[in-house]
Amino acid sequence: MDGLIITPLKEITHSKGNIYHAMKKSDNGFAGFGEAYFSSIKTGAIKGWKKHNEMTLNLIVPIGEVEFVLYNGIEFERIVLSPKNYFRLTVSPSIWVAFRGLSPRDSIILNIANIEHDPHESETRELNDIPYMW
Repeated sequence: MDGLIITPLKEITHSKGNIYHAMKKSDNGFAGFGEAYFSSIKTGAIKGWKKHNEMTLNLIVPIGEVEFVLYNGIEFERIVLSPKNYFRLTVSPSIWVAFRGLSPRDSIILNIANIEHDPHESETRELNDIPYMW
């Protein structure tokens, strides 16, 4: 799908705890830095739909497992992120995003956004408004 970049990320194994890379300014998909924040999602919970008009999302799941569904108005794309499937999902503005927690415990999502949060630059819809079979 145009507007998505899926980037494999490095995990460095260490006996006292591993290091999980997230993003460098030289990485494909880096569109500037506005803010970084973590979201949690409970097992089986679904959050969405949301579409940003200006913000580029860079989504990483360092804890748990999360199913992301993306919709451009024509087609759906589904990707599952977790420490075992350790990728960064870059989502361009104008793509609808929803996601579901798959892990038996709460999952954590890191978003590295190119702009600071502005409640007026995004749109939301109810889950039933976009026809996806969860």
